[in-house]
This record gives sequence, C-alpha cells and structure tokens, in this order.
Amino acid sequence: MRSHSQSVQDQFDPQAQAYLTSAVHAKGPDLAYAAQLVAQTLPAGTAGIDLGCGAGHLSFRLAPLLGNVVAFDASPRMLATVAQAAAERGLTTLRTCAGRAESVPFPDASFGLVATRYSAHHWTHLAQAVGEMARLTKPGGWLLLIDTLAPEDALADTHLQSLELLRDPSHVRNRSARDWQQLLQAAGFGLLDQRQWPTRIEFGPWIERMRTPPLHVSAIRSLQMQAPIEVQRALGVETDGSFVLQTGLFWARRVRRP
Repeated sequence: MRSHSQSVQDQFDPQAQAYLTSAVHAKGPDLAYAAQLVAQTLPAGTAGIDLGCGAGHLSFRLAPLLGNVVAFDASPRMLATVAQAAAERGLTTLRTCAGRAESVPFPDASFGLVATRYSAHHWTHLAQAVGEMARLTKPGGWLLLIDTLAPEDALADTHLQSLELLRDPSHVRNRSARDWQQLLQAAGFGLLDQRQWPTRIEFGPWIERMRTPPLHVSAIRSLQMQAPIEVQRALGVETDGSFVLQTGLFWARRVRRP
C-alpha cells in the first residue's frame, strides 16, 4: 500500500516533461493576470516562493519581476525539470527546494509574496498548508493563489471530484470559491481581488498526462455519459469527454496573524 505522498511522487515524477509542455499549464489568462498584479504591486527585489510549483510555469513568470523566487515542490523530477528550464531561460534568480506545502523549511516572514498554482487540490491538510502560507508571508506581504475550483452546486461537485480521483489517485479535493474565501480569512489574509476563468480540458492530453489506466478511463467516460443533464451542462461535457473546469485566482494581503 502506498501513502498519499508516495502517490503524488509516483504520479508526477515520470510526467515532469509532459507538464512543462502542457498548454493548460504553460498558458492561460490567469498567468497573464497574475504577472500583471505582481508587476503593479511588488517592488523589484521582493523574495517570493511558489508552493507546489509543478513544472514551474508560475515561477518562470514571477522570477523576472522579483528579486528571487524559490520553486518548491515534493517531486524531485519536477524540480530538476524546473531547474533545467530556468537555466535555459536565463532565470538566474530562481532556485529550487524540495518539500511539502504543509511543512516548509523556511523561517517565519521569509517572503514578500507566497504563491501557488494548480497544486492545492493535492494537499492533504489544506488548512495547515494555508497556515504555512500565512507564516511564511511577511506582515503586509502578499498571497497569490490559483487553482481549479469546485462547483458550488453539490451534485456537480460530487461528479467532478469523482472524475478527478478516477483520473489521478493523488487528487484530494477541488475547493469552491467560497471555501477559499473562508480559508484565507481564517489564516489572516484580506482578500483584495478574485477572478475566475473557464478552462477547457481536452480529454486526451488530460488522461495521458496522468497515465490513467484504461479501466479508469472507461469509468470516467461512463460517469460523464450517465451524469444528469444538469451536471453535463455545469461541466460543459463534450461528446469526446472534454469538459470545462473553472480556474480561480485569489489575490490577498496578510493583515493579521492567524
């Protein structure tokens, strides 16, 4: 039997290159808007950390804008891919560090910006990880959080979580926008901006990135086809299995201790 930590490493280590070249991860209006927020708000020289950096796409956007950026992830191969890509891009202010979001090996108030993108739905102890984000953020510092969102509707939410888990055993849970608002407030962050974009998930690459077993692929398609019409509409399910996720961005400032 594997632990969840081992599942995460087993799933993502072999697929580091696939995530580096994934269009869903490498592009998107959330990345452009995140860079705009950081460029307009934070002075050059600010220290930042990207928790659960994956293949490093957010880190690559932040590094030219900040003094230095730590790309932080639990997957050694992801970090090796990030380091190589950063070197190829001449991003000399970017360095990597291994670890889990629930226990980050840096002192309190180490960073002016704490960020994460498309990672938090893999975190097993979410409130603890958000507390770590608050601990790492300087007083008055900034938080940038981007993740796929759960639908507010319970029926659509149940179906989405089932699809995600069948596809990827390291999945824990997508949270709704309302969930994130409450978590950030409880951790001492004041939410200043919130955006949401539809993100079309092309079925083939989505399955291939995680090397989903054929039995699970069949179960996913069966669940999609048998889902109530309300769910199919909410998730934008297409005939080939492609569907729509909502990407949420939360821009907040640390206003008090949690």
